[in-house]
Amino acid sequence: MIKKLVIVLVAFFALQMNAQEGTASPYSFYGIGSLKFKGTVENRSMGGLSIYTDSIHVNLRNPAGYVGPNLKILKNESRPVKFAIAASHNSINLKADSGSEKTSATTVDYMAMSMPLGNKLGFGLGILPYTSVGYKLEDVNNNNQVLNRYRGEGGLNKAFVGLGYRITDKLSAGIDVNYNFGTIENTAIEFLYDNNGNLIQYQSREQNRSELSGLNINIGLTYKTMISEKLELQSGFTFSPKSDISSRNTRTFSTIVINEQSGQEFSVNTIEADLESLGFDTTDLTLPSRLSFGAGIGVPRKWFLGAEYTFQNTSKFSNPIVRIDNANFVNASNISIGGFFVPDYNSFSSYLKRATYRAGFHFENTGLEINNEKINEFGISFGVGLPVGKWFSNANLGFEVGRRGTTNQNLIQENFVNFQLSLSLNDKWFEKRKYN
Repeated sequence: MIKKLVIVLVAFFALQMNAQEGTASPYSFYGIGSLKFKGTVENRSMGGLSIYTDSIHVNLRNPAGYVGPNLKILKNESRPVKFAIAASHNSINLKADSGSEKTSATTVDYMAMSMPLGNKLGFGLGILPYTSVGYKLEDVNNNNQVLNRYRGEGGLNKAFVGLGYRITDKLSAGIDVNYNFGTIENTAIEFLYDNNGNLIQYQSREQNRSELSGLNINIGLTYKTMISEKLELQSGFTFSPKSDISSRNTRTFSTIVINEQSGQEFSVNTIEADLESLGFDTTDLTLPSRLSFGAGIGVPRKWFLGAEYTFQNTSKFSNPIVRIDNANFVNASNISIGGFFVPDYNSFSSYLKRATYRAGFHFENTGLEINNEKINEFGISFGVGLPVGKWFSNANLGFEVGRRGTTNQNLIQENFVNFQLSLSLNDKWFEKRKYN
């Protein structure tokens, strides 16, 4: 059954990747968009904690999680094939000194698969939106007249393949090779008025389009050991070195007429900028290095509590085609603390006792600085994993509430509520043949 479901979900995900607008944050105006991927629903429900690995969930942050011990239910000969898909709905209340506004976005977050390749090896692959651009902004004067209107859409997607290797019973290592691709479109319209304050017939529009592509890698380690008869220590480490992605750029200038009722834009004439003579037709964007490490303790199949620190060298980020005077990038960091609790994973009398209850929080310096104000984010999250079907498959529900940004320096504060849903499905695809 799971094999048929995989085919259906692959087709659905491929359609949604081109159709969705993954964010409604005004801060996606900067750089290559807001970071969309922050781990699986299980990770996000624990404040973004990704150091915990097991045999029934895909870990998309650490490729060392593709391997693990064989299961007793499979006669200690293999591990299940793991498949995961998730979607989320984000509701944002935008608050500024001049007023407030509400917006929302619903997206598919990721689809991935992990499978065993013998006792020591594991293989993983998947696809996910990595960053997302989706903003609509206006600049108004003292007479409440719109001077400029900005909008953007698109983002950077990531397709990956990876291998994990179990070095010892306690130590595993892995590597992902990521192909990053996507398109970002930014539009700016300048509104002009006559001496009486009436909008003139023709307006000016600038459109920039960047087609992005490039490779990078992610290396991971996990270490597990029993520190007492019941307590287990788990730790994780990941590192993504700095890399470049290529951006093919076009820019056009148009004279347009805007329908006042529908807002639809009609182009009167368009000219294309000669970016080649400026050396901007093809540029390289620097993706900064990223390092994370953390550890936690718990009783296997009962509870776990851990902490993780992430550092990203975003001060090295560069995008030559777009320069913004009042914004710059500084080094980013994130602290996640969270865990889970299972009342009784083997209970026959109560379904809810077999569920996994998760909670956590995180504090993040996003690395974006506007008008000398750092854009920080704080979030508290909760979640539950509900057993479904065979082979320890489960449905995971996540809920996150938090705040990003500030109203200082005429900026925007985002108060967000996120709902997430994922399916973590397991099946036995490979079985050794036995002959008498």
